[in-house]
Amino acid sequence: MFFAKDFIETAEGLIFAVVEQGMEDGKALCFLRYVRELSGWKKYQTVEANAFLEQNHPDYLHYSMVLDAHLHAVATERIVKHHQPKQRLQQIMQSNRHDAVERDLFRLCELFGQHGLDLAQTGITGSLLVGVQNQCSDIDLVCYGRDVFHQCRAITDKLIESGELQELNEQDWQQSYQRRSCELSFEEYVWHERRKTNKAVINGRKFDLNFIDHSANLEAVSYQKCGAITLQCRVIDDAHAFDYPARFKIDREQVDTVVSFTATYTGQAVSGEWVEVSGVLEQTEQGVKRIVVGANREAHGEYIKVIECLS
Repeated sequence: MFFAKDFIETAEGLIFAVVEQGMEDGKALCFLRYVRELSGWKKYQTVEANAFLEQNHPDYLHYSMVLDAHLHAVATERIVKHHQPKQRLQQIMQSNRHDAVERDLFRLCELFGQHGLDLAQTGITGSLLVGVQNQCSDIDLVCYGRDVFHQCRAITDKLIESGELQELNEQDWQQSYQRRSCELSFEEYVWHERRKTNKAVINGRKFDLNFIDHSANLEAVSYQKCGAITLQCRVIDDAHAFDYPARFKIDREQVDTVVSFTATYTGQAVSGEWVEVSGVLEQTEQGVKRIVVGANREAHGEYIKVIECLS
């Protein structure tokens, strides 16, 4: 089984990040992230990843009928290594030799374990998952299970209060904002992010908490794009705000859900708040409509922002 945040590697020296649970037409839905070159592994952003595959491996380009989106896909027989976050974290925790990034990860997991977190239900993704981290790399933890994720957030908050972890400083927020390249102003971005309690700093290194519902059995539903839309609405259910994709129920008869595939807008609003949403309207054959924010990683021109928060 493939889950979002897993990585898969092919014989050509390509590493893809899995973006969707399960398979489609015998292929794992994913997006190219690293290419092996003579000097080592090079990280690719969305535009250059698409251009690279178009020129060198067009067979990995894929149109998903279910998602009505262009992304990448790899057939299982072409996968030479399945990088799994849980297994990788256990390898690092059991190893006697760590680099600077791994030492910070080890200490972070020690702190979480001391506060009762079941580390067997956590993993590591990003550069650490495939061993291509450098001195400046962040730590991307994955929590499997809703209770585990929210417990991890609560522990993070407690450790910040005790001084064992630190909040992001101005420079950290600026770097995070630049990487996201989102449609919010810097002030709007930081306001939304601070209250999520899914980011903090250990030993000067930023880490993020990610949630994967490994028990989810989502029925594949095909949507067709209807065009761009911007509207204001009230969130009435935020139970799946941190899922992948994030889902917010809203109080509109014609459109009942806002879905986000980009981490920028995960956990963006809570029940009772009014938001402004800009994205793509999609519809099923049965007429069920939703708004998708972040059909691609950068989500240019698309956003979710709170315009009236709970006091």
